[in-house]
Amino acid sequence: MRIARVKANKDKTLDRLSRLEGQVRGVAGMVEADRYCMDILAQTAAIRSAILGVEKLILENHAAHCVETAIQSGDPEEQRAKFDELIGLLQKASK
Repeated sequence: MRIARVKANKDKTLDRLSRLEGQVRGVAGMVEADRYCMDILAQTAAIRSAILGVEKLILENHAAHCVETAIQSGDPEEQRAKFDELIGLLQKASK
């Protein structure tokens, strides 16, 4: 069951990344066409929001797979390593 969830999130993540790629190309086209700055900024805000959505999916996968596996292993070193990874990621994301 867990494998299906990871695959489902993988497919969602790849779909969102494809849409993001299109959004970035669209913004480049807007800049090239000298579009109104506020229109471009609205699109870059949408891109930031989409990136946060991708990060959320990847974090969910990490927690559901990697962190869960570390917890189930009973290995305190592995558990600490995964915990430290999460803390490091959250610190980077909050900057």
